[in-house]
Amino acid sequence: MSSKGFPARGQDRASLIAQLRTLKHKDVPWQEGRVFAYIYDPGPEAMALVHEAFDLFLTENGLDPTAFPSVLALERAIIDMAADLAGGDDQTVGNFTSGGTESILLSVKAARDRARTLRTTPGRPELILPETAHAAFFKACQYFDIEPIVTPVDADSFRARPDAIAEAITANTILIAASAPSYAHGVIDPIEAIGEIALAHQLPFHVDACMGGMYLPFVGEGIPPFDLRVPGVTQLSMDFHKWGYAAKGASCILYRSAELRRHQIFAWSGWTGYSVVNPTVLSTRGAGPMAACWAILKHLGREGYESMVGACQAASRRLQDGIEAIPGLYCLGSSDCNLFSFASDSINVFTLAEDMRARGWYIQPQFGFGPSPANVHLSVGHHNVNQVEPFLTDLNLAACALSGSGPVPDSAALPAGMAGMSPGSLFEHMASMAGTEGNELPDRMDGINGLLNGLPHASRDALLAEFVNRLYSRQG
Repeated sequence: MSSKGFPARGQDRASLIAQLRTLKHKDVPWQEGRVFAYIYDPGPEAMALVHEAFDLFLTENGLDPTAFPSVLALERAIIDMAADLAGGDDQTVGNFTSGGTESILLSVKAARDRARTLRTTPGRPELILPETAHAAFFKACQYFDIEPIVTPVDADSFRARPDAIAEAITANTILIAASAPSYAHGVIDPIEAIGEIALAHQLPFHVDACMGGMYLPFVGEGIPPFDLRVPGVTQLSMDFHKWGYAAKGASCILYRSAELRRHQIFAWSGWTGYSVVNPTVLSTRGAGPMAACWAILKHLGREGYESMVGACQAASRRLQDGIEAIPGLYCLGSSDCNLFSFASDSINVFTLAEDMRARGWYIQPQFGFGPSPANVHLSVGHHNVNQVEPFLTDLNLAACALSGSGPVPDSAALPAGMAGMSPGSLFEHMASMAGTEGNELPDRMDGINGLLNGLPHASRDALLAEFVNRLYSRQG
């Protein structure tokens, strides 16, 4: 890369593109289908369409629909398709967002402001969440000064417990949330039962279908009701840039009615500039992701998605069967879709993940929390389907090589003198143990993950925040 600071002179195109290509050398090899997280690749033909559509609307801005009515038309068309998939009707409204986190933030903000308008909460607003709910809900609580009320899930299935949710409701509850499916284990919460609770208490109910909204409608039989068809469900988030294979970032938030969505919108004319009216978090909204999303939805259609989902479902079943056959490994819960995780009582799964990375695979380690032990997560996409057997072969070899090495430690008590350290001092001590300065990514993460896994999540979060703060420093 070039020297730091703002360049005195411009550089030619070829040099800049070469530098960008060099930057990617250490990235995971997603083009080969050996990455089981983060990547959603529909194949070269569909990907070329996504690129072309994105480029066609690279400059257009969704901030002002009077200036760019084409962008408004795209958003309306996308929301119409999403509402159709999610069981909406003529009253269903929604907006295109930059990702699942923004969709969830908007939903929580709308619920909070609705409660303020109705003056229903005497104290600090509360959001009821199963312990398997996505971290974005906790981010929303932190941003909007809401108390997260975390409820236990079934220890075997990892599904939310409706009885625990009902018991958690107070006068300060503004929203109930559940997943379809949860990210970690790929299971759908009992949406119908939770919907009955929401109706009985006249509370909004958000279904997080960011992972499932563009997948579950195409699975066929065996999927329990989870969307706006379920009485009591008032809002739903779904991502297009996951199993919709749109360009990042592309998601949406849907509401059963415009009355609910009204609390999401920000409007301000009390300044010297132009009137600002934002239906979403962002003001400037790039139209490229919208155009790419519209194009891929229209290109693949129901038949195309059904074909891809069928292949992913078959690949996921084969992977789970293959993993269960490897000594020492077992799958967690009973996944409804192409997301699942596996653990071990005899092998350190963090070391297994790093050893698989050395073999050219990327699988996602997850810390233990609640009833879920330390594990490895797999998201199985269209690009992974042809890699199932090679993956299982390498996983078996890697697991056998670790046989008898022992599992991830249950706890990692801090050595004497470390318990009272500040997050910065503790981080520096851990970084020195790992042989790094702390402002760059280490070659292996299993040792650090093992230590972090044993810490209380609040201590772990403080260390992770410290790490990211340093990773993005100018000295990096």
